[in-house]
Amino acid sequence: MKYEKWSLGYWLLKQYIRFVDWIIHDKIILTGEAYIPKNKPILFAPNHQNALSDPMAILLHTKFQPVWLARADIFKPGIITLALRFLKIMPVYRIRDGKDQLAKNEKTFADSIKVLENNCALALFPEAAHSAKRQMLSHKKAVPRIVFQAEEKADGNLDIHIVPTGIYYSSYWKFNRTVLVNFGEPIKVNDFLDAYQANPNTATLALRDALEKAIEPLTLNIKSKDNYENFELIRSIYGKAHTIKSGQKTNFVNRFKSDQLLVKKLDELEKVNSKKTEEICKATKSYDAKLRSHGLRSWLVENPESNFLKLALNKLLLLVSLPVFVFGFIFNALPFLVIDSIVRKKVKDFAFWSSFSLVLGFTVFPIVYLLELLAVSAWLPMWWHKLLFFISLPFMGKLAFRWYISLLKTTGRGRLFILKAFRKQQWQYLKKQQEQLFDELDKLN
Repeated sequence: MKYEKWSLGYWLLKQYIRFVDWIIHDKIILTGEAYIPKNKPILFAPNHQNALSDPMAILLHTKFQPVWLARADIFKPGIITLALRFLKIMPVYRIRDGKDQLAKNEKTFADSIKVLENNCALALFPEAAHSAKRQMLSHKKAVPRIVFQAEEKADGNLDIHIVPTGIYYSSYWKFNRTVLVNFGEPIKVNDFLDAYQANPNTATLALRDALEKAIEPLTLNIKSKDNYENFELIRSIYGKAHTIKSGQKTNFVNRFKSDQLLVKKLDELEKVNSKKTEEICKATKSYDAKLRSHGLRSWLVENPESNFLKLALNKLLLLVSLPVFVFGFIFNALPFLVIDSIVRKKVKDFAFWSSFSLVLGFTVFPIVYLLELLAVSAWLPMWWHKLLFFISLPFMGKLAFRWYISLLKTTGRGRLFILKAFRKQQWQYLKKQQEQLFDELDKLN
């Protein structure tokens, strides 16, 4: 297979998966696209936290058909290997695969050079593993080794540009999430070639460290090991208030940047004052437990202006749009719930939940939709009625899910209204607890 050649089959599949990806996500945001070089050999180097979703975040939202390098042990004999090769994924053999297998990397490197020589895009995860956390792993030497070997075999004439990339998800696996892809200023391999010729090992380490330094500002990296979950909880509860405090609008990109600063403050606090860190974490968990005991979320307490009229209006809107939910639910709930149940029960590593859900989704849903079309075709006399019904199914499913989210939010507002109106003492205690916690967090430098 000539990986560097444009593939019509790949392009057609990409369009379909891109549509499925749009259905899955609420928003897909790209920044720094202007940094991606034109007419240059490119190597995308993203952080890796969410299995198959990470390469999808790049290949679906750029013009390229990037060739990915992946560990060789996923290339099982038969249809899996054929599928991976069709998707332009090449195997990289490691010492754990057996010393006798390492020689096969020569073909991979040769194919990689062809990709780069044709000004196509190569892609590789510098961490060489996914973390399933908002936490970067230490970078390996694979990216520097590959680009240096490629330049060496091409007599330094390729001018490879490494594009550091940060991928951030509002949730790793939930439906209707938001994904942010940040492209950074490219690293020119030519800037390291003289050092490589003088001392290959030193240059390899220098490029590895430069790439890691370039990626970190593009993603959210909670460095704490002991308080990772606590810092995540603090971020989810206090993040919006921290963004507002900085004077920024609370859009997704600003919230991401604000969260970066917040977790940096928390990491630094843990280093210099572990006792204070423990107190804040304890107060946050206590506040979260109190919220849950009332069936509330933090954003409701932050915005307690909901009144009876507004609550009644929300309920009226839900009632008026109920037919949309019913239609979407009837024709989408069964495959959605079955896939969700299978993935949760059978897939132990939740970092793979979104990947399995995606693969099952774009294969199972079309089959279910066709069966549903056959089931109702007698009530749809015209061919264009049938076509319109079939096309509407995924859109109505997405609208039904959003209706469900609106229902949950309205229910939460109702609980808040009852708490404020009939349990004033408990409400005042909860609000005071929130204010004290936020006051402490506001003091972070």
